[in-house]
Amino acid sequence: MPLMPTAVNESNNPSELPGPARQLLLLGLGNDILSDDAVGLFVVRELQSKLGAHPSFDIRETTEMGLALLDFITGYRTVVIVDSIQTGKAPPGFVHELDAPALNQLTGRTPHFVGVSETLALGRQLGLAMPEQVRIFAIEVEDPFTLGTAMTPVLQSALPGIVQRIAVALHTLVQ
Repeated sequence: MPLMPTAVNESNNPSELPGPARQLLLLGLGNDILSDDAVGLFVVRELQSKLGAHPSFDIRETTEMGLALLDFITGYRTVVIVDSIQTGKAPPGFVHELDAPALNQLTGRTPHFVGVSETLALGRQLGLAMPEQVRIFAIEVEDPFTLGTAMTPVLQSALPGIVQRIAVALHTLVQ
């Protein structure tokens, strides 16, 4: 049985999602029982405490992936996705910043945003209101496979800097 999406904001009903005032969705992806794989969830929780009252942001998290993301992203102008990745080409805590087309060229281990480009294309084919802009912050992790609810120490220490970088990027996206 698939896990249900978890909302950081009050509404988890897609029909109640973005109105005119909510133009940007910040979506954290991850598995909350796989060590560093949960980094996207941790980041959006931190950003919720800092930016939760911002009138232009909806901040949500989910363990879903693939086509299930349509329920989250439909109707937003801009979607920012935060997730983990393990490329082995950068140190843990490094933030890869990408747009949707660049996903196809990124190599690394992460199941969550695989198919984002295809999901956007399908949404457009179905006539759904797909985002005009998609930004992905893929955070390089050390251990996305060990069962546990805590991230590795190196990623825990990098978390404040990651949160700050993404907060700054969010503010530039809504200006």
